[in-house]
Amino acid sequence: MQKLKTIAIFIVLVLLSPSTLFAQLNDGAVIHGDFADPSIIKVGGTYYAVGTSSEWAPHFPIFKSTDLKSWRQAGYVFDKAPEWTSGSFWAPEYYKIKDTYYIYYTARRKSDNVSYIGVATSKFPDKGFTDHGTFITFGKEAIDAFIYNDNGQLYVSFKAYGLDKRPIEILGYKLSADGLKIEGEPFSMLRDDDKQGMEGQSILKKGEYYYLFYSAGGCCGVRCTYNVRVARSKTYAGPYEFYDKNPILSENGKWKCMGHGTFVKGDNDADFYIHHAYNKESVAITGRQGLMSELIWPNGNEWLAFKAQKVMGGTAPNIKEDFTAKTVDKKWQWDFRNSTPVVKQQKGVLSLSGTVKEGNEAGIVLTNRPVSGSFVMTATVLNSNAALKGLSFYGDANAAVGIGVQNDQVVLWQVKGNKYAALAQQATKAKTPVQLKLDVAADKTCTFYYKQGTEDWKQLTTETPIKAGTLPQWDRSPRAGLHFRGDAALNGQFKEFSLVSR
Repeated sequence: MQKLKTIAIFIVLVLLSPSTLFAQLNDGAVIHGDFADPSIIKVGGTYYAVGTSSEWAPHFPIFKSTDLKSWRQAGYVFDKAPEWTSGSFWAPEYYKIKDTYYIYYTARRKSDNVSYIGVATSKFPDKGFTDHGTFITFGKEAIDAFIYNDNGQLYVSFKAYGLDKRPIEILGYKLSADGLKIEGEPFSMLRDDDKQGMEGQSILKKGEYYYLFYSAGGCCGVRCTYNVRVARSKTYAGPYEFYDKNPILSENGKWKCMGHGTFVKGDNDADFYIHHAYNKESVAITGRQGLMSELIWPNGNEWLAFKAQKVMGGTAPNIKEDFTAKTVDKKWQWDFRNSTPVVKQQKGVLSLSGTVKEGNEAGIVLTNRPVSGSFVMTATVLNSNAALKGLSFYGDANAAVGIGVQNDQVVLWQVKGNKYAALAQQATKAKTPVQLKLDVAADKTCTFYYKQGTEDWKQLTTETPIKAGTLPQWDRSPRAGLHFRGDAALNGQFKEFSLVSR
């Protein structure tokens, strides 16, 4: 395929005001913590962004903002997993047709554990979504849907595997007017003949060209190589020509492995690109965080290089909960494949219990997304019973550490290779609340403390320091939160909780 000689685009990360194009910028995320594969839509003066949830429930968190910089969580697409799915909730994509909001999403099909594309609809952008089942089942895997309206004709593009020994391709279909059915035969838009990787596509039209932005390389983990590339065509279906100076967005001094995003119009008709990247210091501990970039279209055919590779963002939020609200906060998630929590909140106390999948040695963890690679988590346990209840830093049911109260003892524990072990324990005063603290340092060393009343903090130690480096899973960061391990007839009662970044 002939390489492009010129494409009149480049991406530079800036503040919203055009007058401060190269001003000093905040080098931070806009949506902190694990928020991969984001998609965005504008409704009036409000922006909504939805991201991958992988194996955490509720599924596909939704955030809202009025300025593209300050975001707060608004809800989830699904409170319960759709019936056809078994896990791997990835790459949700927003779209709107008339007065209906659509989420096109990827998940594994329960019948064969293959990832395909489903669709759900709602009259609201942040709640009330009804699932319509599988939408695209193609080859051995079909993921990363993107919808485009070309002069009234809707199209869907997606990444396809398993195509008669052909390489990965970005394929397209015509889409029905109601957005729920594919029509005709698929057509190839891009082929990964060079085996660089190709996914997470997003399409804009400028002048006579369609620009197809996509991500290449390895998406996930400490050895990721993700970057954003572009190709263009004079027709939507292609053929597309690759830009000969790819990649156009990859990393800067603080962030690496940028990729997989979609565009939205900001002030003054500017094109903003929400995408994810890893913080180079915390990497997998905080996961792929939500960043925002502006796409600058230069005049004429001149080439413009990157003049700034920073992101606009705000301060990472700390969490302090006193459980006095009438309902449980939306931020809490859990490992839905391995546990079913029962959570109640009233009069300043959160009660946690529930059941676990057979073979789950870790128990239930009601989790939050860490926004820093170094943090301090605290909670107060009010009750004493045979269940273990306290704090945990949790990767999945096979990889977790924590400190908790069981009967009248405080216990430091670890699950590794699906085996639970109590590593240290100490007697406590009966019928007295126990304050717990889990401290994660920048080098991933975890330390554990407890105290009662006005006592000073006391540390529980092990011969070998406990490291959090084994907790992250390949596609998601570990989570920090409240822990319960025991009979479902019992519970853990918590008076307060905090998660504070250093």
